[in-house]
Amino acid sequence: MSDTNKTAQFLVAGVIISYSCLVRYDITQFYGIIILMKISFVIPVYNEEKGFLEFYEKLLLPELKQIKYNYELILVNDGSSDNSLEIIQKIAEKDKRVKILCFSRNFGKEVALTAGIREATGDAVMTMDADGQQPPKLIHEFIKKWEGGGEIVIGVRGKYEKHGFIAKLGSKFFYKILRLMGVKDTVPGSTDFRIIDRCVANEYNKLTEHGRITRGLMDWMGFRKEYIDYVYGNRLAGKPSYNFKKLFQLAIDSFVSLSSTPLIIFGWIGMFITFASLILGIFVIIEEFIMADPMQLKWTGTTCLSIFITFLIGLVLTSQAITALYISHIHAEAQGRPLYIIDHKNSRNLNEGKAKKAKETSSSK
Repeated sequence: MSDTNKTAQFLVAGVIISYSCLVRYDITQFYGIIILMKISFVIPVYNEEKGFLEFYEKLLLPELKQIKYNYELILVNDGSSDNSLEIIQKIAEKDKRVKILCFSRNFGKEVALTAGIREATGDAVMTMDADGQQPPKLIHEFIKKWEGGGEIVIGVRGKYEKHGFIAKLGSKFFYKILRLMGVKDTVPGSTDFRIIDRCVANEYNKLTEHGRITRGLMDWMGFRKEYIDYVYGNRLAGKPSYNFKKLFQLAIDSFVSLSSTPLIIFGWIGMFITFASLILGIFVIIEEFIMADPMQLKWTGTTCLSIFITFLIGLVLTSQAITALYISHIHAEAQGRPLYIIDHKNSRNLNEGKAKKAKETSSSK
């Protein structure tokens, strides 16, 4: 084959590679070029010795073998106190695509997810639980929606399998309160069972706040979202690591991290109490002392004192609201979130510095 023909083939191959990256397509069928994009799977593991091997061999691995991309599996050992670490280490010894990130102690699921996403090198990152409640058979649907342009594809719990009434009610109540606090981006029932594009992972890795809820931060970031409903199943074995105390703490972290409403809600109550007690106090003064009690209400000294104390309580709560406004600004600054996030993939004609950053951020497109 002449050098001219070789050059022409490489040029055509280059065009195909560029196009395939844009549409996230497997190009192994073109010109015998073995270049595949990669998907990173991040799974936190905490005391899952009884069910993880079954989850990996029977549920997860068969699905991973069917995907058309290269993949890496990042297992984050979140300070397990059982034999979970030994089990996943044996898996990693047999398959070099399995990476183990081992914490020195238990730091919690949200931190484990964050560490796994930072370690991931794939063009997309998919997160899921290790207990089998989030069905791995749906991996292909997530990837399909990602291929279609979804930058964050979110699994939404549509139904439950044999879950208690209290758990279901608690979940609904949590999302209801979250929306009342002004958090409109989070869809009720959304979970950490999701796939995110590399551009989303890059921006997520810039966030530095400690008290975090992963799904809430990703929803706050924006980007194009797609949703997949699924049936939330039962654990393969063992007991849930999230007890009531941890779930309650997660809810508190969510409210504080995603909304400043808890800081000022009592301030609004204080303003209402102040206004109401002020109006009532003026009425008492006019009715009792100026008009000589024409309505025969017979206001006692105790009643007047109670109204005055209520007025003072309202002033205290109102002053707390003013303080809360300053605290909310301090809180926002301490979180260190960016003022804005640029969607580099859809941006055009940036200056040289921004264009270079855009290219680095979306190099996998």
